[in-house]
Amino acid sequence: MNIQYIWRMTSNPISCPQPVWVPDAKVWLAMCAWTVRAGFPSPAADHTRKRIDLNEHLIRNKEATFIFRVKGDSMNGIGIYEGDELLVDRSIEAKHGNIVLAVLNGDYTVKRLYRRGGVVKLIAENPLYPPIVVKEGEELVIWGVVTRNLHKLY
Repeated sequence: MNIQYIWRMTSNPISCPQPVWVPDAKVWLAMCAWTVRAGFPSPAADHTRKRIDLNEHLIRNKEATFIFRVKGDSMNGIGIYEGDELLVDRSIEAKHGNIVLAVLNGDYTVKRLYRRGGVVKLIAENPLYPPIVVKEGEELVIWGVVTRNLHKLY
């Protein structure tokens, strides 16, 4: 079976959703000099080491990085929940096992990429959703690779 899919990065993305540009403004936060154990209270502000720019810390390639908001629960099993914001880098070549923003037949989705032995699938991280097997004649565009999940706790 000859599966036809496209592994390309387009400068003109297919339909919605529209990504949000990451701003150039620096966001400075104090960085502490030690790691923190979960559940151990500490007066961290007394021991700040330096300030970091979140753009430099979180983003590998700012010209190719976009933020998308998640809708749905198909990736809950790996901690990606509805309303989370994903940093997606279009400059990274997608590989087997990566979490990707894919466009399958014009529809955007976030899934784990499976690519082995000529078989291409988009795998959900929720057992309620079956794998999406890319069939002959379907168009799959890997829009970018998810590099970070911004999960709001409060």
